[in-house]
Amino acid sequence: MGQALSVKSCDLQVARNNEQHHTKEMSSMRLIVRRGQPFTITLHINPMVSGFLRALKKVTLVAQTGEQPSKANRTKVKFPITSQGNSKWWSAVVEDRDIQSWTISVTTPADAIVGHYSLLLRVSRRTQYPLGHFTLLFNPWGREDAVFLENEAQRREYLLNQNGLIYLGTSDCIQPQPWDFGQSELSIIDLSLRLLEVDKEVNQWSNPVHVTRVLGALLNDAKERRILTTSQTQDSEDMKFLYKRRGSLPILRHWLTGQGRQVPDGQAWVLAAVICSVLRSLGIPARVITIFDSAQDTKGALTVNEFYDMDGLQSGEDQASRICIFQVSTECWMARPDLSPGYGGWQIVDTSLHKEGRANVLATCDLVPVKAIKEGALELSPVMPALFASLNASCEVWMKDRDGTVVRADASPKYVGSNISTKGVGGDRCEDITQNYKYHEGSSQNRELLENVWKERAESWMVNGLSLSPETWGPLHMLLHSSSSVPLDGDLEVAVKLFNHTTEERTTELVIGIQAMDYNGVTTTQLYKKKLFLTLQEHEVRTISTSLSSSNFVQSPPENSILRLTAVATHSDPEISYFAQQDIAICKPLLTIEVPEMVRLYEPVTASIYVQNKLDSPMEDCVITVYGRGLIYRERSYRSEPVWPGNTLYCQIQFTPTHAGLRRLTVEVDCNMFQNLIGYQSINVVVPLSPP
Repeated sequence: MGQALSVKSCDLQVARNNEQHHTKEMSSMRLIVRRGQPFTITLHINPMVSGFLRALKKVTLVAQTGEQPSKANRTKVKFPITSQGNSKWWSAVVEDRDIQSWTISVTTPADAIVGHYSLLLRVSRRTQYPLGHFTLLFNPWGREDAVFLENEAQRREYLLNQNGLIYLGTSDCIQPQPWDFGQSELSIIDLSLRLLEVDKEVNQWSNPVHVTRVLGALLNDAKERRILTTSQTQDSEDMKFLYKRRGSLPILRHWLTGQGRQVPDGQAWVLAAVICSVLRSLGIPARVITIFDSAQDTKGALTVNEFYDMDGLQSGEDQASRICIFQVSTECWMARPDLSPGYGGWQIVDTSLHKEGRANVLATCDLVPVKAIKEGALELSPVMPALFASLNASCEVWMKDRDGTVVRADASPKYVGSNISTKGVGGDRCEDITQNYKYHEGSSQNRELLENVWKERAESWMVNGLSLSPETWGPLHMLLHSSSSVPLDGDLEVAVKLFNHTTEERTTELVIGIQAMDYNGVTTTQLYKKKLFLTLQEHEVRTISTSLSSSNFVQSPPENSILRLTAVATHSDPEISYFAQQDIAICKPLLTIEVPEMVRLYEPVTASIYVQNKLDSPMEDCVITVYGRGLIYRERSYRSEPVWPGNTLYCQIQFTPTHAGLRRLTVEVDCNMFQNLIGYQSINVVVPLSPP
């Protein structure tokens, strides 16, 4: 007669399972699997003389998650160990056995609840054995999963790649910012699930739409109010890492522990990067996108009104809406069975829903299909009108005279929603995805769509009591041209071309100005102004060219990385103002990193770092910071002697790679003349061949 079944131990086969479930980067000690895909465990039991089938019929496996597991909300499931599995539900199949062990293949359903699970073997009502714990994630490799993404290269980029790029700057001068998403860090997975626990609808954690909306709302709320507090203390290195905004992990950790400073408005794009990290950590494909020249605060209106004075200074007090230099958001990939067919795929995470009158913070985030934005399906979501307007609104310029009179300016058209950019798959190139969001500017589809939206939202487009009158053109015409960027050590070439189309002489006042600009479209101080009085002869075309040294208008170190160049021309007969503008990015010196593109695992590598000082002043208080996941443990900082004009900052560092695969070495240089000068270099770490 066989002995009663008893378990001595359970081998969760972490290395094998994590390899098969694409989670080996996350841990070699903890079992992390993806739903809808089998994983294997081995039970080591006390020797059984006989009665295997009899014992098998009596035992069941129990998987449970959440604070109060229950069968009613699918957070506690019991399922037998059989000889045949069930791919649609929790099931367990004996793959192999002997007198001392059973090898069991466990399958979870493709719509299982994600989270931390405990696994138990129940032998009788009174006897059960804890087998261990595992974490269950969404599965972009599973065809039945709502987040299934067919392309393998895209899965590796939008789920597994931790080396990101976020695009800042202007639409004419796009500047990549390296970012460490860190989604494979156990800390990010644990923090993401801990954040999710604030939501009590655990039964909805199988739905990626619900999970994304919860995380988007809570992260936005955590950024503003720090919803969670603990007594956990972070070290100074993490604090420093947080303030430099180099990656998601320290920021997420500080938000959730209520320590450190909040992310300032000037770096609100950090929220999009953190949301991307959290979604990827749970198995939802995600990417960060940048929309350049995005219309904001339009309340769905298809017109943005910008107000300037006669010196070209933007008048913020009259401006209800504005055009942001760039807006950074998160996209995620999933099916949308809750919407009409065809709206699956990329969804934009929108956290702009107002909190006023909403008892539940979870109602402040929505997911909007990118395809719906392109098609102008405004009824799909409360945020749709604003999103559509942010990409398709037109800009009108109004000039405020010295006596307070406001008149419409004769200005060149300004396009919004341009150069929508994201990191390309499998490399560091910038991919333009504007065609996903809108039809080509000026195309028949674009014109027809805008006409239909105008008809649907027929209302008096009134702003500050000003009716948008038809365009009027005066007897002059003006064009403004300059380079899209200016180096700290260089000159800005500006050309203003004035056309007198009439047969009369025209006296004109021309004001050229430069203002500091925040990325959100708000101008600050005027840094430069030049006023000229011109007399244009009949049919004359005159070009006014000037070379401006950046030292005249760039602060040291510059507080803003964007400048707004404006030109205002006025004449009194008739009284018409002509306006033109261009946004210019400030470029820091070139940082050069010399390092082999391919190195060997666990073998020392030397990297050389150069920054030539072309400025007129010495670079003092220089700090070189280097970091790279799998290349350098934590980060290292080095101080340098002052670098005099014409000389070169030079630093050599050594490091030993500890992880194979494509890695990124990032270098940052700070000094009295500039901050956050960043360079990066991809390095392929290969495993050396074993000797024959």
